[in-house]
Amino acid sequence: MSEFLAELIGTMILIILGNGVVGGVVLKGTKSEGAGWVVITIGWGLGVAMGVYAVGNVSGAHINPAVTLGFAAIGEFPWAKVPMYISAQVLGAIIGAGIVFCNYLPHWRATDDPGAKLGVFSTDPAIRSPFSNLISEIIGTFVLVMGLLFIGANEFTEGLNPMIVGLLIVAIGMSLGGATGYAINPARDLGPRIAHALLPIPGKGSSDWGYSWVPLAGPVLGGIYGALFYRALFTGDYSVFFWLLSAVMILLLIAAASKELKRGHSSTEEVEEKMVGDDS
Repeated sequence: MSEFLAELIGTMILIILGNGVVGGVVLKGTKSEGAGWVVITIGWGLGVAMGVYAVGNVSGAHINPAVTLGFAAIGEFPWAKVPMYISAQVLGAIIGAGIVFCNYLPHWRATDDPGAKLGVFSTDPAIRSPFSNLISEIIGTFVLVMGLLFIGANEFTEGLNPMIVGLLIVAIGMSLGGATGYAINPARDLGPRIAHALLPIPGKGSSDWGYSWVPLAGPVLGGIYGALFYRALFTGDYSVFFWLLSAVMILLLIAAASKELKRGHSSTEEVEEKMVGDDS
């Protein structure tokens, strides 16, 4: 098996099981309808584990452009292979999303909410605030790549590593994923979003391309910074790129926090004005 095919198949498995569990929870009339966030995070964790088991010995099972870019940024992966890996990952995600569509054929018509249908394919924020949503995706992917490097630095019983990686995905989802649905993987969001736009889903509505840059840019920035941070922390390699990206992260955090604080201040003033008006 070629590395291209391995990354395609691994990502396809990830999407079949990950997006599949979302479909079971949010679409009408399924046996698992309404099962909740815990079931979704466990399904995603097992999906990642199965993808890694499937192709880890062939391609390393990145199955995520943020991981590929992060490893390349610290010299753990050749830049020459990056375009091939990312192409395979996105294509695998599109195919996987198509299979999920086929699995739930009667349920698209039974589900009235177009947002729920889109949610089977791609992520959307609990509260839409692009800069804050970007920060959430950066943090989640930062923890992912750092976690993968932590796991790689330890010895486990043979065959256990993929399950540990799956548990990492569950932990990120339960702890940090509630803000944006934790894409933490550009292919995981882009591929199925393309599939949503192309597939003849009854009453599907918009593919929400206006938000799509967040689950692309956030994981890329978080993945690269997570790898550079790990390298700096454990080897003392404080490269120029590390310092530049650290400055970018600080500026983004300040901008996002400032925007949310201003919104909070405005909301407080509105409430106070309403209370004064009610008293009078």
